[in-house]
Amino acid sequence: MNLNEEQKKQVIQWLNEGAKVADIQNRLEKTFQLRMTYMEVRFLVDDLKVLPKDPAPPKAPEAPAKPASPAVSAPAAATAAGPSGAIPLELQPEPPLPGGVGGVKVTVDTVVRPGAMISGQVTFSDGKTAAWYLDQMGRLGMVASEKGYRPSAVDVEDFQMALQDELARKGF
Repeated sequence: MNLNEEQKKQVIQWLNEGAKVADIQNRLEKTFQLRMTYMEVRFLVDDLKVLPKDPAPPKAPEAPAKPASPAVSAPAAATAAGPSGAIPLELQPEPPLPGGVGGVKVTVDTVVRPGAMISGQVTFSDGKTAAWYLDQMGRLGMVASEKGYRPSAVDVEDFQMALQDELARKGF
């Protein structure tokens, strides 16, 4: 289907505004009464040599301001060290928890769940547990022990990091 110059300019404008192929397909039908298949619109966009714009990545929500804590800089920690040079326990950084990141603990099953390539258990920072698995397509799945439970975004990120560390430690 051929478009006239005015219609082509309008399609280019829509693309520059960030419209997707499906949006253009709908706008062509509503604006110019041109019914085109999705593939025809894709070819049209390709013929116009204009690339659709990628959507702007969503902005990460800002973390709430943490209350001021007695943070000690490295020089202050060095001056707080006793005569033996040891840093007092309250100034030492916390060691990471074994088998996890933050408050998340990951274990790998010795007997794999049916239908999975690898599976295990995860305990989140709030104490809730879930079973996790990787299927044959490499998709990560999780089944919470409590119906409807959804871990926090921070716990999910910590789980993914802890899982990656644990699988690397086990040679996967």
